[in-house]
Amino acid sequence: MMKDEGGENSAPVVTIIGGGLAGCEAAWAAAGRGCRARLYEMKPQRFSPAHTIPQLAELVCSNSLRSDAPDSAVGLLKEEMRRMGSLLMRVAEECRVPAGKALAVDRLQFAESVTRHLTENPAIEIINEEVRELAPDCGLDPASPLILATGPLTTEELTASLARFTGGDYLFFYDAITPVIAVDSLDRTIIYQASRYDDGPGDYLNCPLDEEQYNRFISALKDAEKVPFKDFEKPKYFEGCLPIEVMAERGDNTPRFGPMKPVGLPDPRSGRDPYAVVQLRFENRAATMVNMVGFQTKLTYGEQKRVFSMIPGLEKADFVRLGSIHRNTFVRAPELLNRYLQLVERPGLLLAGQISGVEGYVESMAMGLLAGRNAACLALGLPLAAPPADTAHGALLNHLTNREAKHFQPSNINFGLFPRLDKRLPKKLKGKYRAEIALASLEKWLAAEGRPLPL
Repeated sequence: MMKDEGGENSAPVVTIIGGGLAGCEAAWAAAGRGCRARLYEMKPQRFSPAHTIPQLAELVCSNSLRSDAPDSAVGLLKEEMRRMGSLLMRVAEECRVPAGKALAVDRLQFAESVTRHLTENPAIEIINEEVRELAPDCGLDPASPLILATGPLTTEELTASLARFTGGDYLFFYDAITPVIAVDSLDRTIIYQASRYDDGPGDYLNCPLDEEQYNRFISALKDAEKVPFKDFEKPKYFEGCLPIEVMAERGDNTPRFGPMKPVGLPDPRSGRDPYAVVQLRFENRAATMVNMVGFQTKLTYGEQKRVFSMIPGLEKADFVRLGSIHRNTFVRAPELLNRYLQLVERPGLLLAGQISGVEGYVESMAMGLLAGRNAACLALGLPLAAPPADTAHGALLNHLTNREAKHFQPSNINFGLFPRLDKRLPKKLKGKYRAEIALASLEKWLAAEGRPLPL
């Protein structure tokens, strides 16, 4: 906690609402620019439907931060964050668990470590109180730049307050959580360990299905009971995170060309690719739990146990967490935000994380990092600056601000958001070339804008 008197209090304050990934990154970034960060988090007094632990930076869906390959769009975004002083990227490396080419973490260690870093930082104050109102007379410091980083499950009260500043122009979709299984309940006589196309033992556990087993599973999946939507809800899923049963409804073979794709995963007993595969990714460093990769679901809990236990190797699975669906709230960013993540009609209020209109853990962290830097500039009276468009951060900002508002949807980072390349290249070389351009551009921008101050 900060001292009531002394040198730290001479610095201006940035206020952040929400202690998730974006809020934590924003607080660290603001402190790194020389401000005091005042972080409000409603846990443990109140939990959202998807949160279960009191620590900050809780990962509620997968434990994977996706590819760490430097020539992938999300890998590039991570590298840019590292160069901008990201706390969460540093902690992720410390809490890393085996996941092939992906960066996955032990989620409890990750949350505990982020919480510890922020708590021990003398420039950051953590206030465990719920904020329900954004009006100037709500009790928050009216002179302090304010970052709203409350995530996809922003409370109804705070959503209603924000709607008063935006005209209620909101969209929403539904995100899904994958089941987690105890490793000691798996049948390892059936399940084999391998990563796609790798020669070694690999970081994933794989449940092989033959054609008959697959068809039986798909039939049961399509017929299984789902949790019904409430009267006021619409099933509007994010295309990059479809529930497994929705994939099956689009065609019996859709899962087999998606998360159940068997290519590059030969069964060592036969030497051939199975007809379909369910991959399991380690959930923690102790390797006592795994999650079902790509198996987001809206099946009822009882049906999840029944249907998923039909998968070879999972007949006696002990599900330590079952899947669920939750609502994601986000603003129609092109109408409301500028490139600095400020509300156009209220520049002292910035949005960060998924509520700003990005999708994914890493993207949320990245927007938190930028919002923290920008809010610090506001507090310090410095000019604002956005990363160049040819960087991953700049590409995400362009998505939020330069898209047709009517058809705006959240997006993960991808190379389709970047400017057109200046030359034709084979597909396998494009990522490397884009990364080289982006990192050179970022370094030039950072040299001009200044890196984070050491803490």
